[in-house]
This record gives sequence, C-alpha cells and structure tokens, in this order.
Amino acid sequence: MTVSRRISNNKKTARKISQNVINARISNNPIAIVGMSALFPDAHNLNQYWDNIVRKVDSIIDIPESRWNIDDFYNADADVPDKTYCKRGGFIPDIDFSPIEFGIPPNILEVTDVTQLLGLMVAKSAMEDAGYGEASDDVLEKTGVILGVTAGMKLLGSLTSRLQYPVWEKVLTKSGISKEDTEKIIEKIKKAYVRWEENSFPGLLGNVIAGRIANRLNLGGTNCTVDAACASSLSAMKMAVSDLIEYRSDMMITGGVDADNSPLMYMCFSKTPAFTKGENPRPFDANSGGVMIGEGMGMVVLKRLEDAIREGDNIYAILKGIGSSSDGRFKSIYAPRSGGQAKALRRAYEDADVDPMSIGLIEAHGTGTAAGDLAEFEGLKEVFSKKNNNKKSDSIDSQYIALGSIKSQIGHTKAAAGIAGLIKTVLALHHKILPPTINIERPNEKLDIEKTPFYLNTETRPWITFENPRRAGVSAFGFGGTNFHFVLEEFKNTNDTEYRMHKTLGNILLSESSTEDLKNTCKNLITELKNDESEHLHKNLLAKSSENTIPKNHARLGFVTKSSSNTIELLEEAVSNFKINNEKKDWTTKGIYFRSNGIDCKGKVVALFSGQGSQYLNMCKDLFLNFPVMSNPFKVLDKLFSD
Repeated sequence: MTVSRRISNNKKTARKISQNVINARISNNPIAIVGMSALFPDAHNLNQYWDNIVRKVDSIIDIPESRWNIDDFYNADADVPDKTYCKRGGFIPDIDFSPIEFGIPPNILEVTDVTQLLGLMVAKSAMEDAGYGEASDDVLEKTGVILGVTAGMKLLGSLTSRLQYPVWEKVLTKSGISKEDTEKIIEKIKKAYVRWEENSFPGLLGNVIAGRIANRLNLGGTNCTVDAACASSLSAMKMAVSDLIEYRSDMMITGGVDADNSPLMYMCFSKTPAFTKGENPRPFDANSGGVMIGEGMGMVVLKRLEDAIREGDNIYAILKGIGSSSDGRFKSIYAPRSGGQAKALRRAYEDADVDPMSIGLIEAHGTGTAAGDLAEFEGLKEVFSKKNNNKKSDSIDSQYIALGSIKSQIGHTKAAAGIAGLIKTVLALHHKILPPTINIERPNEKLDIEKTPFYLNTETRPWITFENPRRAGVSAFGFGGTNFHFVLEEFKNTNDTEYRMHKTLGNILLSESSTEDLKNTCKNLITELKNDESEHLHKNLLAKSSENTIPKNHARLGFVTKSSSNTIELLEEAVSNFKINNEKKDWTTKGIYFRSNGIDCKGKVVALFSGQGSQYLNMCKDLFLNFPVMSNPFKVLDKLFSD
C-alpha cells in the first residue's frame, strides 16, 4: 500500500470515528426524566424534599440516640485515637417498612441490610411517580436498575464484629478469666451482633440492593451496582443512560443509596480529616471548615425522550449531556484536582452541544472542605470564562449563574450525593425556581467570585430566562480522582398542568346553615385533621374550599393557611372566639373571618393595589414562585433594564 493510500484510508477512518462520536452524543439521543423518588433527612418523599429545599430547612442535627451513643466515640480533640470529633449530621426519618407488601419473609429482616429494604421502597415509589406502578410484563422486561452504592453497609460491620470472638477469647484468657466464664462472656457479646445464617450473605451484599429491586418489581433489564465513591450515583446514571442509548433497555431506574452514618463512617471522615468542627457545613463560605455526612436515597426513572413523548409520560426535565474524567497522576489519591474536574465539565458541554455560558444554575459537589471547594471553583472558572469560550462581550463575567450545594441542608450523602443534587436541580427546572444554599454568610475570599459568572444563591428565587431554555449543570466527584458532570434542560418553558411540589398558601372556606352548626364543624375538623397522618383530609378541604358556593343565609368562616398543622391552630382559635363573641354576627381575629350570614353584608369586595411608595423588597416573590407565567412581563422589563 502506498503512503498516499494509507493517509487517505486513515482520513476516512478518522471521519467515520468522528461521525460515530457525534451520533453517540446524548444531544442526539436526549434522555427524559419521567419519575423520581427521594428519601433524605427530614424528607419522607419527593414533595417534602423539595418543600424543605425552597423553605431553607436545615436538617443537620446531633446524632440521634436511635442510631448510636455518641459518647462512646466522641472527643472534641481530633487527634485522640479511635474517636470522632464530629457529633452532627443528616439522618433519614424513621420509616415504617412492610415486608409483606414486597413478599419478604419477616424473619429475614434482621439479616437484611436496611439499604436493601429502603432501596426497594424508593424504587417502587419512583416507578409509581413515573406512572408505571402497575406496568405490564412487556414493559418490565425491558426495564433495568443500576444504582450507586459504596462500601458502607451497616450489616457488614455487625457480622464482621461477631467474628472477632477468637480475639475476645485470647484477651479474656490472658486476663485471668476462667474458660467457663470466658465462654459465657463471649456468648453474651455475640448477642450484641447480628447472627450468621443462610440469608446473611445476600443480606450484606451491595449489589443485592439492585438485585432485590429487580426481583421484587419483576424487572428484566440490567441490574447491578457501581462504586465511584461520592460520585457513585452519577456514575450509575451514566451506565443506565448507555443502556438506553444502546437500546438494551427501554426504561431504567437509577440513582444512589446510602443509609450508613455509622461510627465507621464518622471515623473515616474524622481521620482523613474532613469533618468541620462547626455546627453546620458551609459550602464555598469564608468560614467553611469541612464536611458533614448525611444519609439518603434518591432514584430517577429514565426513558429515551422520543419514547417518553410518544407514550405521553410526565417529563420533569431532559438530560442533554454527560462528561466524566479521571484526575490522572496527582499529589494524593484523595486530593481533588481542578484540571481533572474541568475536563469532565468540558466533555459534558461538548456532549450536550450546549454553550456553558447558557447555563443558569450549577449544583456543585460543594462539600464545604477548603481544598475541595477551591479546587472545584477553579475548575468551574477554567470552563466558564471569556477566554475559554472565545467570547468578546464584557458582560460575560457578570454574576448571572447561580451556584449552590444541597449538602448545606442535608449533609454529604456519600453514594447518594450526586442524585440528591440532581433531583434538586431537576425540580428547579420543573418549577422554574432557583433553589437556595443555606449557611452562607460571606463567600470565601480565595474564590474571587465577584470576577466570575457565578454568585452564591442564598434565597429561593424565580428563574427568569430570555432566549435560551433554562439549563443547569450538576457535578459529583469522588475519592480516587473520579469526576462526573451532567447537563440538564427544562422540557417546557411553562407548565400547563398541576406541577407544584412545595406547600403553598391555601384558602379554607367553611359554611353551615347556622353558627352553632359551623362551630361544631370546626370542632369535628380539628379532631379529624389530628388523626389524618397522610394529610389527605386537608387536601380535600382545600379542594372543596376552592369550589365552595356559600348560600347567602349561611354562616361562613374563612382564613388562609400554610399547612395542616396551621389549619388546626386556626380552627382552635376560631372555636375559642365563637365562645368569646357568642352574640356577635361577625368578628375577625388573627386572619380568621366570620359572618353569621351574607345577607347583612354592606358594600362591595375590591382588590387593592399598592401605589407609589408602598413597594418593598421581594413583594412579588411568592407570586413568581407559584405562577411562572407571571415572569413573562417582568422578563421584558428586566431585559429593558439590562440592555
């Protein structure tokens, strides 16, 4: 073969490879997120998780007594051997698990790791949220599950500890304890740990978290787990996307699970050392001192976008691109490298075929460690800059990209860290809201953030865009130099269906034929609402109130409420006022309005709009957050001011 022919063939091969790379881009095969489920600190479900985010709930608490006794392992001095200097973190709420619901024999619960049981619940909830709670066998046959899981399995610690009895025996014997007493003591110590039996082996395995889901939900696609440390969940999601793009599956459940805030985990982070000595994690803050760990589980249901549209699925957001990288040779195995992280970001935006400067939100890995935050921010600056994006506009470096981290609210959920941030970001796109990051008082001066496109968003804000659709990036990085970055985009610019997942103010309007009957209705509702654990009654009450047509001769009572508990408080206040104002035909107290009838009402109802001088900061904020259509006229005004 001549040199010229060889060169020609090489060019053809290069063009073919280049075309294959382009065809394999996720931008040419977008992925729809059609279902989600969450179990995180202070949050039993997806709605509560989002509500906590927008309301800036701080879920970091002292280690609960139900987990383990902190006094056994705590010492404020970080140098004391075998002690942790941290006693706070994020912990998932207690959950009622019904083994019968999943066909699991109750007698194997003790030898089944809690992540397997709770993971099963979260997976089922995600499928139900996607509308596939009762899917056909044909659908399930092409559905798989890939989850991010780290080595932190609490059951493994207990089973391993039980096997230390030869050590106990030697220590007791050398301490002068008789053989008979030694045997009795050892048997007593063994009872503190989970026993070994035939179900112990599958019960402690991380891969069985996915396997049990596939088994109980009757899935026929790929099932496996992947460990990429704190980037495990996004690593798992990348593999799940590959299954979809390669048409090996039609639907995938993916995410991450981590329920291990055990003494072992606290010791790992203490002796690195990575924990903050403060009360809370403070990502990117001047006073950030380190990380705090959390428990959590999150899963999403993925489909190819074209399939999801054709089959009428509810679509939360679109996955446009994925970038991954390794740090390569660096100073230590766990030291973050900004260049390696930047590499993952560049690959993600190339995969998405999206200009990084069109991004409006970055959900950072944001652990709160000095080295980690600084390295991550340097990586962001390397990608999001005029120089690297060949832009000439002086406005590019103005602070317009919201930067944050869910770890400020729930802690670092380890294997579930990436999915916690991704679910938060997907819901932000879905609701057209920029979510806050809490515990930030002043940005770290070393970031020099004022000279970048980023700002630390500390308030819940409406997300207003101009030409481009709303877009966001999500990062997760792990020990060992593994880096992942995802690019997400909103599905629709406006929502045309019921979509709000956070609690909003609602009206309660009650009426009865007489004042006495109305008073009794209030009393009965108080009792019923207190017994309604699911808040089903309160939702019905709000729905009926919006449709309530009150006859003019009826007694009526109304108020605005924030929640079921707030409604109970206001109803109790109303009952008290019925007694105090027994003879009055109308009264008002603490936002509660009562009239004995509508016949005697004088005048008209008017809407009062504030005039010049009555404005105040954020006066339309709630309107924006709950009705994105309101952003349109303000978007026009905002553009006029910015041009």
